[in-house]
Amino acid sequence: MTEPRGPYGMDEEEPSDVRAQERVAFLLGLRGRGISDISVLRAMEIAPRENFVPRKHADLAWRNVALPIACGQTMPEPLLVARMMQALSIRPDHRVLEIGSGSGYATAILSQLAGEVVSFERYRSLAMEARTRLESFEIRNATVAWDDGLAAAPLAGLFDRILIHGRLPGLPGSLAASLKDGGVIVMAREREEGRRLVRLVRSGDGFAETVIAPCRASALEQGRSAFL
Repeated sequence: MTEPRGPYGMDEEEPSDVRAQERVAFLLGLRGRGISDISVLRAMEIAPRENFVPRKHADLAWRNVALPIACGQTMPEPLLVARMMQALSIRPDHRVLEIGSGSGYATAILSQLAGEVVSFERYRSLAMEARTRLESFEIRNATVAWDDGLAAAPLAGLFDRILIHGRLPGLPGSLAASLKDGGVIVMAREREEGRRLVRLVRSGDGFAETVIAPCRASALEQGRSAFL
């Protein structure tokens, strides 16, 4: 693996040997767990997770663990993020909708893969922090808005891909209407065998569903938070 380059300020100050070794092990670990899409691996390499985790957890950034962030939310483990990205099969000309910006980590990865990313976050403080991070890295093809993504999606136009960070009992009509024919949605669902990350491909008015992997995703909270 090469050293990260790009909009994340890594050129001016090289990481320590230990951090570099952690990053290589991190990427090799993803490959060993079935992440074979080179564009996804490259995007995760040049969007350092350490820049998006709380400072007190920086030493855990390159490990495959979920980490707590503000507003009682959780930053998912990198393997789950990588599986989402690989399942989306994003092309550079795609327009992507993300529901649940969180720290902005997945948004930054999406920005490396897609032509445009529109991300919604229901917690105002998280939306502001994610937007500030992306702006500081001069990422210009991704926007973060403070809003309920399920309600705001119909106003944002049509998308080639939709990523939902959270579990839903079914696919809301607002999201189905926001996806182009042949488009892909990746989300978590409660199935008979338990919680699963699934890939939904639209064909006309129907969707073909493929199970990707087990997951521990929490139920998606709806509505814009009024306090945080």
